Amino acid sequence: MKTLTPPEKTQVHNVGMAQIAVVPEADIARSVLGSCIGLVLNHSARNLSAFAHIVLPRGEGRDGPPGKFADTAIPHMLELLRRERAGRSGLVAKMAGGASMFGGSGPIQIGRANDEAVCEILDKYNISIVGRHVGGQKGRRVTFDGGTGELQIEVAGEQTVAL
Repeated sequence: MKTLTPPEKTQVHNVGMAQIAVVPEADIARSVLGSCIGLVLNHSARNLSAFAHIVLPRGEGRDGPPGKFADTAIPHMLELLRRERAGRSGLVAKMAGGASMFGGSGPIQIGRANDEAVCEILDKYNISIVGRHVGGQKGRRVTFDGGTGELQIEVAGEQTVAL
C-alpha cells in the first residue's frame, strides 16, 4: 500500500495533541498517536470531516482545549461540522490509537480508557464506528484523506492498514 502523498493544492493538517482540524475533501490530516485516540468524523455526502487527537477520556472540570478530552472533543467536532452544514445524520467514525505504551498491566491504562470513552460517547450520539484500529503496545502514525475518506495506519514493523 502506498503512502498518501498530497497533491500541490492539498492542505496538510498536522494535528497535534488536543487539537481538532476540519478536513475538507481536498485536504489531508496527519497525527502520531500512542495512548491517544485519533478520531475522524466523516460526512461523505458533504465531503467534510473533522479529525481530533484526543489525549484523555474525561475533562472532569479540568482546563484544556476541547480536543484534549473525549467528552469535550466529540461535541466540539459535531459543532464544527454543524457550522459547515454537516449535521449528525450521515456521520460515521473511524478511530485509531489507544495503545498501552508502558505495558499491558497496571492500574493506569490510558489507552484503553480513551478507547472506551470515545466508543461510549459515539454510541450516545448514535454515530457508527466503521473503522477501528486500537490497542496493542506500539504507537501509530495515521493519515486521513478527506477526498477518499480513507484512514491509513502505520505501525513500526507491521503492514500499513487502511480503514
